[in-house]
Amino acid sequence: MELQIGDIQETALITLAIRASETARSNARIKDYLAKEIIDTLGVEFSQYDHFMSHEGVVARTIMYKNQLQELIDQYPDALCVNLGCGFDDKFVQVDNGQIMWYDVDLPDILSIRRKVCKDRERCVMKEGSALESDWTKGLPQRSTNIIVMEGVLEYFTKEQVETCLNILCDSFEHGYLLAELHHPILGRNTKHHDSVKYTNAEFHWGTKSGREYLELEPRMSLISERSYNEEMKKYSFRAKLFAFFLPFLNNRLAVYKW
Repeated sequence: MELQIGDIQETALITLAIRASETARSNARIKDYLAKEIIDTLGVEFSQYDHFMSHEGVVARTIMYKNQLQELIDQYPDALCVNLGCGFDDKFVQVDNGQIMWYDVDLPDILSIRRKVCKDRERCVMKEGSALESDWTKGLPQRSTNIIVMEGVLEYFTKEQVETCLNILCDSFEHGYLLAELHHPILGRNTKHHDSVKYTNAEFHWGTKSGREYLELEPRMSLISERSYNEEMKKYSFRAKLFAFFLPFLNNRLAVYKW
């Protein structure tokens, strides 16, 4: 089956393939049954996307995002959560406490594929929208706090696009948290060397050495924490330990912002 999706949206196939293959392992560190169901339903060969460092990175960030989300949801049990640029991710089932309201937001081409195997659920709704436009923010329910998840999205944006996105979030939600994946400027200049993204037509753009650089674009935000994926990756393999030791700054990071 040939999938008709955009260049950046194609990168969602990388995480999809990795989460599905990891789920199928007997000693799986993460479980994502929706990913496996989508792979099986589409009947598409995704092996070109599943390479060691990308695999370990996706597993690590899945675990780190889940833990960080769980921590925030424990503080705000009735939060409104938005997975902005959700791709084929199913974080809702990982952290659902029976109270949160969750929206999976992405472009129409991604959601059309997602809907082949996934329907809207109680308190978990798919909604079409772009991170660079504010339309998706209209009509959302009011909750005590808002948690926005952006995993594998912002690294494909220019600096100006990142600024637009941050401004939209702060303009649309009075208070909230943003969980954002950040990358180093060196990666932004070397898409062709990435072991999985190089097989797509997507390109990395503006990167940061510190999450504080986002505050220059949106002063209403404050940086709560910033952690490298190395922290999780080095737990599982000697190769990841070497990477973390010799190139500690090169791996992506999970940054948490508040406004």
